[in-house]
Amino acid sequence: MSVIEEERVRGAVFKDINAEDEDQQPTVIESLCMNCYENGSTRLLLTKIPFFKEIIISSFSCPHCNWTNTEIQSAGRIQEQGVLYTLQVKTKEDMNREVVKSDSASTRIPQLDFEIPAFTQKGSLSTIEGLLDRAVVGLEQDQPIRKATDPAVAEKIEEFIQRFKKLKEVEEEFTLIIDDPSGNSFIENPFAPQKDTALTVTHYKRTPEHNAALGIEAEEEENDEKPGNDLDAMRNEVLVFNTNCPECNAPANTNMKLVQIPHFKEVIIMATNCDSCGHRTNEVKSGGATEELGTRITLHLTDPSDMSRDLLKSETCSVLIPELEFELGMAALGGKFTTLEGLLKDIKDLIVSKNPFMCGDSSTADRAEKLELFGQKIDKIIAGEMDVHIILDDPAGNSYLQNVYAPDPDPEMKIEKYTRTFEQNEDLGLNDMKTEGSQMFFVGALLHQNPKTCD
Repeated sequence: MSVIEEERVRGAVFKDINAEDEDQQPTVIESLCMNCYENGSTRLLLTKIPFFKEIIISSFSCPHCNWTNTEIQSAGRIQEQGVLYTLQVKTKEDMNREVVKSDSASTRIPQLDFEIPAFTQKGSLSTIEGLLDRAVVGLEQDQPIRKATDPAVAEKIEEFIQRFKKLKEVEEEFTLIIDDPSGNSFIENPFAPQKDTALTVTHYKRTPEHNAALGIEAEEEENDEKPGNDLDAMRNEVLVFNTNCPECNAPANTNMKLVQIPHFKEVIIMATNCDSCGHRTNEVKSGGATEELGTRITLHLTDPSDMSRDLLKSETCSVLIPELEFELGMAALGGKFTTLEGLLKDIKDLIVSKNPFMCGDSSTADRAEKLELFGQKIDKIIAGEMDVHIILDDPAGNSYLQNVYAPDPDPEMKIEKYTRTFEQNEDLGLNDMKTEGSQMFFVGALLHQNPKTCD
């Protein structure tokens, strides 16, 4: 079977959720009940959640002992980076935050010295309260046996369970940490599009141990060609290699070109067009090394013509609009080479149009109204009807905003260089980087990842 045929079969198997689709019925399989060891039935539904990914929903029920169990398992791809969510739970409202926890994610509560290791639970779509309830149920499961065989251990676990129940009432603040090397877990920000001061999201590069646990093999291929020759080839032509569409996963082509930005540096622009679903995307990678200092660019918008300024946002760059109390963190939207208007439209699409919590059962009137108001403010900024500042904060120093007065200074734009903090170096992976006795050629490595598919 060809790759295209495989993708067509995959599209026919995983269908969008539709209550009116009578053909989309779960598959019923007779299976063993792990509670009473009689035969029960498992229902499997292969579907796609809008703006999320393909999933497998399973529900087991036993007619003999009435035991039930539901699980959600990812059927989509593993993300390029792992993700670490750290949430300070302060109020009972925080317990209602929606959580997507994949089976590869570990969950920790440092105050209780409690951890649920990765791959010990199936994936779930729940809330913070639901995660705690699930942990309590797991601890209570064998308590009757422990009380009969080892009362001392049972008493200690009972004390631990009571502490868990106090956490549900949020009698004291606690920290919830979800670490997912696959990048497929999520904790809701109820204040979106504003920054959530209680929630920290960190994207990181997986270790070889993470890749091994996820079943990913690190490909190490040797190539004796000089990196300088690869750079010359990239400057003079557009390279094309095969990939998969990030939306429908159908085969597609990605074009790659090395571009020199005036008064800045060289960058790599990668664009993907999908003939199957029409999805188009572009991504920018820095063609150089991480700068010694971080860069913070502040632009005061005074005229609608500012929307046409060229802009390079690297994947390590945060975007802030202080007047809206808005912050777009690192890795969000990826790297982009666009205009200021294009960036604002992408932000609006991400927060309003493509927000999974704006549709279905996850949507609430207050949340929808708040996000709709944010979208209207973005439209006013684009039309030049709001006096705001746009801040690009890039610890790696690889972002750029066009100076329309170049080579003279721009009176409305301020560029600041600053020394990175330890935490910023940690996010960039610089604290543990060792470069002694070696030369690092980013572009050459990028080309060598696909030496057989580049034209």
